[in-house]
Amino acid sequence: MYELLKGGWMMLPLAVCSVAAVAVIIERFFFFRRISDTKLAEQVLNMIGSEHRNEALNLARKSSLPLLKIMAVGINNRLSPAKAMEAAGITELSTMRRGLPVLDTIVTLSPLLGLLGTIIGMINSFQIMALSGMGQPHAVTGGVAEALIATATGITVAVISLIPYNYFLSRIERETDTIEHYATRLEIALTSSARRTADEDTSKTA
Repeated sequence: MYELLKGGWMMLPLAVCSVAAVAVIIERFFFFRRISDTKLAEQVLNMIGSEHRNEALNLARKSSLPLLKIMAVGINNRLSPAKAMEAAGITELSTMRRGLPVLDTIVTLSPLLGLLGTIIGMINSFQIMALSGMGQPHAVTGGVAEALIATATGITVAVISLIPYNYFLSRIERETDTIEHYATRLEIALTSSARRTADEDTSKTA
């Protein structure tokens, strides 16, 4: 810790970046871990196929999973379920992306802060050299060490943030594919259910 403090005052914003990155990474990790279950979605589809539309709607509404929320909107909109699910999907995708702009900013900003710390440390070293010549080598090398610590810290924070950031992007893409898959299956199931109902009404009328 003491060695890191030698990196100069630029270590303060780097510390803030690292804390923010860790907070976002932990929150998003548990979020994506929670929404990965698709068992309820299969149950909803089975209920629609068995003509238990109200039960399927109640089950979907009780869930906090983005996929189930979208399916609930589709079930509740008889006239245009596809459009309704598309609109709900946009909202849920924005929820899944929450916090990722922070990581993206940290990935870009941290190396720049480290570079700024490098420049400040080198300026201090040259100023000491200009004032005292080479009579204080320890003071000169101290400024160089400050520059290197800031650079290393900035790159480390960026690397630690970049890996989870790319992982979360891949999870969002995977969840998007899952949502599209189940939304399409739900639309087909709702269409089939509506046709069966119409055929039954026609046969009763005849």
